[in-house]
Amino acid sequence: MSAAAARPLVTVQSLESDMATDGAAANSVPLPDVMRAAIRPDIVTFVHGQISKNARQPYAVSNRAGHQTSAESWGTGRAVSRIPRVAGGGTHRAGQGAFGNMCRGGRMFAPTKIWRRWHRQVNVTQKRHAVVSAIAASAVPSLVLARGHKIEEVPELPLVVSDAAEAVEKTSAALKVLKQIGAHPDAEKAKDSQAIRAGKGKARNRRYVSRKGPLVVYGNEGAKLVKAFRNIPGVEIAHVSRLNLLKLAPGGHLGRFVIWTKYAFEKLDSIYGTFDKVSEKKNGYVLPRAKMINADLARIINSDEVQSVVKPIKKEVKKAPLKKNPLKNLNVMLKLNPYAKAAKRMALLAEAQRVKAKQDKLDKKRKPITKIITYFCCLSMHLRFWVYLYFIGSLLLVSQSRASLMQPGWKLPCPVYLSHSVICLLQEEASAINSASKSWYKTMISDSDYTEFENFTKWLGASQ
Repeated sequence: MSAAAARPLVTVQSLESDMATDGAAANSVPLPDVMRAAIRPDIVTFVHGQISKNARQPYAVSNRAGHQTSAESWGTGRAVSRIPRVAGGGTHRAGQGAFGNMCRGGRMFAPTKIWRRWHRQVNVTQKRHAVVSAIAASAVPSLVLARGHKIEEVPELPLVVSDAAEAVEKTSAALKVLKQIGAHPDAEKAKDSQAIRAGKGKARNRRYVSRKGPLVVYGNEGAKLVKAFRNIPGVEIAHVSRLNLLKLAPGGHLGRFVIWTKYAFEKLDSIYGTFDKVSEKKNGYVLPRAKMINADLARIINSDEVQSVVKPIKKEVKKAPLKKNPLKNLNVMLKLNPYAKAAKRMALLAEAQRVKAKQDKLDKKRKPITKIITYFCCLSMHLRFWVYLYFIGSLLLVSQSRASLMQPGWKLPCPVYLSHSVICLLQEEASAINSASKSWYKTMISDSDYTEFENFTKWLGASQ
């Protein structure tokens, strides 16, 4: 298979039945401009999806479906829903819900109508662009292979055969033609792929499905090859002036394997025009010009012509400075404000002076601790100790008898074990406290070494 589709001439494949003895010039035709048009899969997909809707048949449910029963709501107050219910009795149907889409035997929600907008109107120029893109894609071997066609034995693309193919009448002769040009494996692939359709379509006159084979395009009206090729599975036939996008790009996928007759191939320029000439058949139509003649952008940029005029590559890399916050970084703040260090120091000194002044003020308000205050503090602690002993002794006398208290190892309510000598001491102190009056207080004072008033006055005067 030859390589590029942008060559100026295309070889016409001769058949065994072709009796022409023309020279080399007669066996080649110039490549039409439509084969070099821009390939737009987006336009092809959109147009295919729109025009494929024009074959839809309207469908709808009956406008009486779900309402052919006598039913009326029971109203509120009966602990059941307000849905209409079938009247009557003597059957399970009586009392069942009706009419609603949630009811058995009821109508559907939003019943379908036949006046839906089934078909779509597509711009004529847009449809022509889609057909042109599909024709151009059929000349690219990679796209044809990607679509799944078996073209390994095909001599070249686009594949053009002599006009003798239009005179073929028998299907057996048509199969010989396919074998001569290397298109028979693709037809066999379509034949072997026939299978029963999945789903309900098999019962709706769409029982079998199969892959697509080659598309044969002829140019003369009433050509005999129509009856010869129409019975081969997967092979389709189309007239060059009535090319259909649904056949050129089945499913909206570019790359259909197309077999052209010489006469049909020569008529492409007159039907679709060129990049500079308006079409003769389609009023005012000119082929869409591509944005780029050469789509290899990397090759264009790296070419010597472009690299010789562009600026050289900048190898110097300038590192962006790291932005630092001057409110957190003192060195950055000093660059912006050299007085910031002195201001910060003055603020710290002022704060220290304020704290010191506050502390001095509090110290002046505090009164000094004298010996008389110390004496009363000690006296209060001494009294507190003896009162505590009095309280313990009272509890012991009230709760237990003297005989039980005399037993060694007696257990207090608290987890403390007292020896016999300690218990006797507590008993004596408690009895002394109970019998004491004013002499008890004098005894406490004598224990504190303040028995005589003179000694106390002397100590008080010495402390002052």
